[in-house]
Amino acid sequence: QMEFVESGGGLVQPGESLRLSCVSSDSLDSIYAVGWYRQAPGKQRELVASIESASSIVYADFVQGRFTVSRDNAKNLVHLQMNHLKLEDTAVYYCNAVPPLIRRGVHYWGQGTQVTVSS
Repeated sequence: QMEFVESGGGLVQPGESLRLSCVSSDSLDSIYAVGWYRQAPGKQRELVASIESASSIVYADFVQGRFTVSRDNAKNLVHLQMNHLKLEDTAVYYCNAVPPLIRRGVHYWGQGTQVTVSS
């Protein structure tokens, strides 16, 4: 079964950048759309960006041109370049298929990677 492992999170100041990476255990060729989600404390998980191909990308409104998602099917990698980070971007970020994979009737989620934006 496919799994995702996220990395690249950390503690940064407002205005700084981070690049998140996600590696899948199986070929990304089997997934039509893959994306990044995030969940802030006390809030529901939300979709940040979804990519089918380089010409088919969707971003959440709150991204406002600050993030760039990419995928490399040959290496089973998905990246999220985040620039001009804001305090409200603090969350655990997850990589998953869009819509999310389902295992035994519930959505599968990996460990995620923590992004903390603080002054």
